[in-house]
Amino acid sequence: MLQFNQIGKDFGGLKVLENVSFDVNEGSIFGLIGPNGAGKTTVFNLATGLLHATTGHIDFDGKSLDKLPPHQITALGIARTFQNIRLFKDASLLENVVIGMHGHLNYSFADLLFNTPSFRRIEAAARERALELLSWLSLDDKADMLAGVLSYGEQRKLELARALATQPRLLLLDEPVAGMNSVEKAELMVQILNIKKRGFSIFLIEHDMRFVMGLCDRVAVLNFGRIIAEGPPEEIRVNPEVIEAYLGKEEDE
Repeated sequence: MLQFNQIGKDFGGLKVLENVSFDVNEGSIFGLIGPNGAGKTTVFNLATGLLHATTGHIDFDGKSLDKLPPHQITALGIARTFQNIRLFKDASLLENVVIGMHGHLNYSFADLLFNTPSFRRIEAAARERALELLSWLSLDDKADMLAGVLSYGEQRKLELARALATQPRLLLLDEPVAGMNSVEKAELMVQILNIKKRGFSIFLIEHDMRFVMGLCDRVAVLNFGRIIAEGPPEEIRVNPEVIEAYLGKEEDE
């Protein structure tokens, strides 16, 4: 579904990624892990058009993403959450999710200006869909609350609901359980599995190894800008190169 083909990314003379290749299969949950500074967020920025590769090619469903701007990539069916929450905190949860739908709402400026029956019908359907998406994250009972009063973990879930509102086929989740307690993490794991069952594919970056290993079908490991391992979680957790990347290696005396 998403293919990274020998991707390299340079910032001036600094190589951040080198010959990075992997596939995210449709209907799967794919995890990218690695130590801080390994280049994981750069991978997401390339996949969503915030950055463009220095070398190599990125394809989504056989279509090249090279040089496409973010809004065109979103229109193709890729949505993303961010490490740093980017919500409209003075708007309600419902309004935050409806905002995510506006690229797909089919009414004219005149419909909006004159509050036509067509506009009211489309907006009502959008609000109904937004409530459904909030229910997937157990937030529907707080739909009319301001986003800014939510706990940090709930704000992360709201951002996921808003990403779903863009009608994606592939969701990119950047550290989805950062700042969550153990109960919230367990709840979100179940919710993400349910989202997958509804036909979405998921590509995530996360530092919580228990969360990644319990959720992902396949995992790739990035270290110093290179993929050093890829496979099912049970293979990755015992891979010597992965253990060394995270824990270091004792020098021989």
